[in-house]
Amino acid sequence: MLKRLFSLCTAVLLLSCAVANADEAAIRKAAQAKFPRANIQSVTKMPVLGLYELVVNGEIVYSDENFDYIIYEGNIIDVKNDRNFTEERKRKLTMIPFDELPLEFAFKRVKGNGERKMAVFTDPDCPFCKRIEGDLAKVDNVTIYMFLFPIDSLHPKATDKAKRIWCSADRNKAWDEYMLKGVTPSAAPTCDNPVDKLVDFGTKRGINATPTLVFASGDRVPGAISAAQIEKLLSGKTN
Repeated sequence: MLKRLFSLCTAVLLLSCAVANADEAAIRKAAQAKFPRANIQSVTKMPVLGLYELVVNGEIVYSDENFDYIIYEGNIIDVKNDRNFTEERKRKLTMIPFDELPLEFAFKRVKGNGERKMAVFTDPDCPFCKRIEGDLAKVDNVTIYMFLFPIDSLHPKATDKAKRIWCSADRNKAWDEYMLKGVTPSAAPTCDNPVDKLVDFGTKRGINATPTLVFASGDRVPGAISAAQIEKLLSGKTN
């Protein structure tokens, strides 16, 4: 009796191993089809939640049994439709409704018919802010609201320059002269200016990097993105 029971248990164990190996092989095949250049080093069934661990190019990725969804670096990704659910949720949580921006504290740059709109939180001493100026120059038919947002911890002299730009008779000209030519504005930084209020507003909204772009849709994007990406977001395309 014990011998028969042992044989039965062994058979069940071997069958389970065969099924697991078949599942792992299917997942490896699906992953390789989706990412043909990836080096899939191993596929292992996890003991929880029906997940599989894939080691891909030295990185760990978790997958469901059909490789429809993966979890990578805390992001849940729809493989078939190339959707990052985590990023979409983050984007929704960090949105700033455009009508809640303090537009009276911005200086405007109108290009073409100016029918589209966006805002830029920018620091005059931020190298990435200087870089994005070239991409903004390529975008037409847009009104850009420029918010002076110096980050003192990174650029100790930026607040003084931001206030001088605001206090200039022609803010757009003072901005361009400094950002494109390095000419410090000559205006005194003592006029009534909104720089401190803007820093307070941005800090409360979680803005901690420059440039940070806000679009009419409310989408907030940190970093110096390309003109093509700016065009896409101005058109309301977020995927």
